[in-house]
Amino acid sequence: MTTTSERAQGRPAPQASPRVSQSVFDGSRLRVVLLVDVYDGAQQQFLEAYEQLCHQVASVPGHVSDQLCQSIENPSQWLITSEWESAPPFLAWVNSEEHVRMVEPLHSCVRDTRSLRFHVVRETGGPALGDERRLQSMPRIGDGVIRHALTFTVKPGSEEQVKKILADYASPEPRVDDSTRLCRTSLFMHGNRVVRAVEVKGDLLAALRHVARQPEVRAVEEAINPYLEQDRDLDDPESARMFFTRAALPAVHHVTAEQGDTQVERHALYYPARPGQGMRLAEVLARQDAAAADDPHGPVLRSTIFQRDDIVVRLIDVRGALDTAVPAPFLGLAEPGQVAELTTFPDADPTRVLEAARMDLVTDRRSPDA
Repeated sequence: MTTTSERAQGRPAPQASPRVSQSVFDGSRLRVVLLVDVYDGAQQQFLEAYEQLCHQVASVPGHVSDQLCQSIENPSQWLITSEWESAPPFLAWVNSEEHVRMVEPLHSCVRDTRSLRFHVVRETGGPALGDERRLQSMPRIGDGVIRHALTFTVKPGSEEQVKKILADYASPEPRVDDSTRLCRTSLFMHGNRVVRAVEVKGDLLAALRHVARQPEVRAVEEAINPYLEQDRDLDDPESARMFFTRAALPAVHHVTAEQGDTQVERHALYYPARPGQGMRLAEVLARQDAAAADDPHGPVLRSTIFQRDDIVVRLIDVRGALDTAVPAPFLGLAEPGQVAELTTFPDADPTRVLEAARMDLVTDRRSPDA
């Protein structure tokens, strides 16, 4: 038995910092597992839709292979596994409008889906391969918290009404089930853009479904409906699904420099990326946050980067207040050239960029035992 690891020839995979508990930027291969529950009697329709889809996916940059499997116990249960050169090309595709259109034929025959994404850490059963088969160099040590965000825009001129609605609702029940609970919800606005970041212990999908069923949350969602730039009907499952699909803002990197500091403030920064530069901008921020985490006197204790297309949001927990007199550690972009190259900020001066990127806190709520 041969285990492929760093014995593989070619450039070694980047070493993962022990302070980084989540990152899509280490260059290792990605395995995506999609669990699918097909409507009774729709198996042939599902197979035909998949065969059309797999031919389209084969031409997506970064895609390596995929398999379709059917349960030997329940013919309504299917499994799609795919391999990708690394996480960034998969995320660029799965979060694109192209993907939304591509999977549309599946909707009429699928009751439910669940997507899981894994970096490949070790591999057995074959010879060590070259650089194109890189593996994650070491396991990541997390804190048991899953981080996710949603973002959407409201009609210009409605920002103050929306802020009031989003700030005044009653918090939902944090306990989802015996293994899942809501830990924290942080909601920010930047102009007419809303970002809602959630932290969950346990099953993220179960937590999101739990929140959507809570009357307090449902009332808020209905109240902001008239102000949304993208129309939605929460009573129409397809309309709601499309809205939240487009609103998803995945976490692509999380680093923790230190635990236990009680004087902590939470801030969010919005970085408008130049067209096509969102993933690269997120990677630059991630690399600099990972390096800064080794500074025991650094002001940023934790950082989570969320990215979708050219929308990049960085959530940071800092010691004390955000110090605009020393902006670089808070901004995460060390060089003015990076600001000019990767963002659409009109001024590359770090102080003014920090002020322009800073989002307004609407509400930050923790469950009692978080």
